[in-house]
Amino acid sequence: MKDLHLPGSQATPTISADSATGVLAMHGDSYPENAFELYGPVIEWVETYLAQSDKPLYMELELLYLNTSSIKAIMDVFDLVQAAHENGRRVAVNWYYDLANKRVGELAEEFTEDYTFAFQVIGRP
Repeated sequence: MKDLHLPGSQATPTISADSATGVLAMHGDSYPENAFELYGPVIEWVETYLAQSDKPLYMELELLYLNTSSIKAIMDVFDLVQAAHENGRRVAVNWYYDLANKRVGELAEEFTEDYTFAFQVIGRP
């Protein structure tokens, strides 16, 4: 299985997915012109990883800003993670945010209400 490495830009997060460690990391702002184009490979990687491996999946997120289409794409990823969790797969999400950016912290907390897998929202000074 291939790893995934998408360089970030002003409008897109840096995304890396490592099949050996089972870590999917996203860092930065997310307001691309076409969220499906950006997150399509991420969704595909998660689907493939969950189908081809029995190892845990860990997501490390530090998303600073998300537009509506990015939120939808992240929800699509979380839906895959939730289904895996419901089938007994070990999965976890850590979402880091700047304590000065209350909006992102609140958004991440809202996600925790919709999913039952291990999901931590961690504020950083």
